[in-house]
Amino acid sequence: MNPEPIALLFPGQGTQKQGMGEPWRDTGAWSLVEQVSERVGEDVAELLLHADGELLRRTDLAQLAVFTVDVMAHDEARRSGLWSDAPVVACAGHSLGEFAALVAAGALGLADAAGLVAVRGRAMREAAELFDGTMGVLVGAPLPAVEALVADAQAAGHRVWVANVNAPGQVVLSGSVDGVAAAAAEAPGIGAKLIAVPVGGAFHSPLMAPAASRLRAALAGVAFAGRHTPVVANVDARPHAAGADWPVLTERQLVSPVLWEAGVRTLVDGLGCTRLIELGPGRTLAGMVRRIAPAVEVLSVDSPAALGALAAPAVGRSGRVEGVRG
Repeated sequence: MNPEPIALLFPGQGTQKQGMGEPWRDTGAWSLVEQVSERVGEDVAELLLHADGELLRRTDLAQLAVFTVDVMAHDEARRSGLWSDAPVVACAGHSLGEFAALVAAGALGLADAAGLVAVRGRAMREAAELFDGTMGVLVGAPLPAVEALVADAQAAGHRVWVANVNAPGQVVLSGSVDGVAAAAAEAPGIGAKLIAVPVGGAFHSPLMAPAASRLRAALAGVAFAGRHTPVVANVDARPHAAGADWPVLTERQLVSPVLWEAGVRTLVDGLGCTRLIELGPGRTLAGMVRRIAPAVEVLSVDSPAALGALAAPAVGRSGRVEGVRG
């Protein structure tokens, strides 16, 4: 019997929290913290251990913190042999998580990826300061109805766009404060409601064009591997491996929607993955996957305790980890 193919998933900004590095402090993967710190000129250990929630809301610091935990979770899980019985056929990351996915896939070295994350985070923070932007999650409406609502708002002169298509009935909007508010006012008309996202920028929208320009310059100095495990890109939900133009794909991601729902369907239906493993803080992606493809096994490694539990016979075919709270 052939082993069942798996995919590795990496979360992005929004999953950070105070003390998020503490569980990993006594693991072999903690050595990556020093490597990231040296590359970006930031005390990442301090961020992971002592930074409060308010400081971690800063886009550049949040992205460094989440990226570092993502790659630590991957490193520890890899060395534990979590997927030694099955081939990893693809990786995918949500927004910022795409950079951790590129590291895991062998497309990008850790130092180069950390440098790009640092540039990206600073550029996004500075771009957000140029515009009065925000984001909100539109819950309860199908994508075509959301797209029609956004089109009507744009026709009325509002700056608002679809930013993330996360799962059925969960679409994130991005744009000016007034634009997102206008969309929220019309949401009941399509049977939905808009929940504000506490961010200070219109991420994954054309308002991030200045950040994309900054990232493009940084990407010019980085070499991606010609061959690597496929990574399903946010911008087109397609797997990219040999010959992929990652500088273009990662730059476009800043100003384009994250097509997460379509990307998961590519992993499951297109590539035949029967197990998806989320590596990094929180279990947000696992929740999305269960809404997109409920029959697929999905596991979360958000701490060494969770990793230890997964090594024991406590995982059912539902993908839920019994008795794990780590």
